[in-house]
Amino acid sequence: MEKTWATFGVDLHLEPTGPGVRRGLTDALREAVRTGRLTPGTRLPSSRTLATDLAIARNTVADAYADLVAEGWLTARQGSGTRVAAGVGDGGVEAGVEGGAEGGPAAGSSWRAHATPAEQRGRPDARPTDSAPRPDPRRPREEHRPRPREEHRPAYDLVPGTPDLGSFPRAEWLKAARRALAEVPSQSLGYGDPRGRIELRTALAGYLARARGVRADPDRILVCAGISQGLRILGAVLRARGASTVAVESYGLYIHWRLLAADGLRTVPLPFDERGTDPRELTDEGAVLLTPAHQFPMGGTLHRDRRAAVVDWARRTGGMVIEDDYDGEFRYDRQPVGALQGLDPDHVVYAGTASKALAPGLRLAWLILPPDLVREAVRAKGGIDSCGALDQLTLAEFITSGAYDRHVRASRLRYRRRRDALVAELAHRAPQVRATGIAAGMHLVLRLPPGTEQETLRAAAWQGLAVHGLHRYQHPDARVERRDALVVGYGTPPEHAWSGALEALCRALP
Repeated sequence: MEKTWATFGVDLHLEPTGPGVRRGLTDALREAVRTGRLTPGTRLPSSRTLATDLAIARNTVADAYADLVAEGWLTARQGSGTRVAAGVGDGGVEAGVEGGAEGGPAAGSSWRAHATPAEQRGRPDARPTDSAPRPDPRRPREEHRPRPREEHRPAYDLVPGTPDLGSFPRAEWLKAARRALAEVPSQSLGYGDPRGRIELRTALAGYLARARGVRADPDRILVCAGISQGLRILGAVLRARGASTVAVESYGLYIHWRLLAADGLRTVPLPFDERGTDPRELTDEGAVLLTPAHQFPMGGTLHRDRRAAVVDWARRTGGMVIEDDYDGEFRYDRQPVGALQGLDPDHVVYAGTASKALAPGLRLAWLILPPDLVREAVRAKGGIDSCGALDQLTLAEFITSGAYDRHVRASRLRYRRRRDALVAELAHRAPQVRATGIAAGMHLVLRLPPGTEQETLRAAAWQGLAVHGLHRYQHPDARVERRDALVVGYGTPPEHAWSGALEALCRALP
């Protein structure tokens, strides 16, 4: 039967060899890149086009592309297709390339460029080819074994906290930027209000009221360069008020504790149980930092009685409640949990961010402040607008046009599908591992058998996984029993790599 060629795309001469179609195609593409026949930046045919050209299944091509993206030979970006990665060619993946947007392996990974396909997968039966460095027979056999993958850029990133950056809505964002630039007065590009652009503060006030139950006036919103800057501002305000301690959750982000410590504030962890953080030990701390809608990283929601108790403490003592609503838009199993700030806007500081719904590289976050804190926070910020006017104006247009809602809805569906696939695969292949904190967000917690966390992390590293253990997020002074678990983020891997990441995770579990 005569071969049918795809109508669109570029011709790409490949001769897949070896056992299995996917393996043969992957090896042929890798060899074409390694020898320089496919140069950096070359755009490859779409999976549909190449599958038609080679008369093979489209999924086979997609899987081969995904394997090579994970290894750093190719890159894949929405709207830009699949291309040969920068820094590769004759001699393989360039050594010393830092992990970045192009997906190259980390420094010290040049051994992979010269390894055979079997060696690159860590197979013990790997044999050198003519182009690979041959082992020195005078050295102990142990030194010829492939080094563990944790020394290199991981194939799959399951560290929580980052969304799928490949799904950033570039086209819609560009449209919003053009509309914003076309309408903005020239004076809006000068030195602005230290609280941030009024257009963005107005848009945020409307959206947060509608979507998160926040009560806010644009005059009480402070736009920040990320949540980190927001915490530094609040830390400075607390120190100026004479505070010396901040209560925090037993599990959380060490960088937040470090930022508060940099302002001279000691962090004191509160007890934690199945109903979340227990506020009964709150006394004269200047503030308490919480993630009430979706506790990070455990994933639960603060019980309604404890939400009320925290607000009562703030009213009684004059303390500050800092609510980090880092991923409140992403809830799957029930109606969204409203913001704690809605209970008492005069005592709760609401902190939100574009980092999870859009991208952390935007460096846009916001604080909704009680009225008596606005002037102090502006002073602590330095009296200047620290965020770019154009990005603020674009986000304002993105929100008011409805594009933000559409993007959040699409992302919510995508992440829910990933979560469902992860939970289903665990039930099938690792029933001894229990998934918790699955009702919201972009991560979940996998409870492991006692004493197996470190062993599982090592196994994950060998599988090319970047993943964190729960112990990493425990406050050093927390009085909680040891829980062995993994904190698995399912937001970061691009769509084409998710199945591979899931397979590697299941292989690493005890």
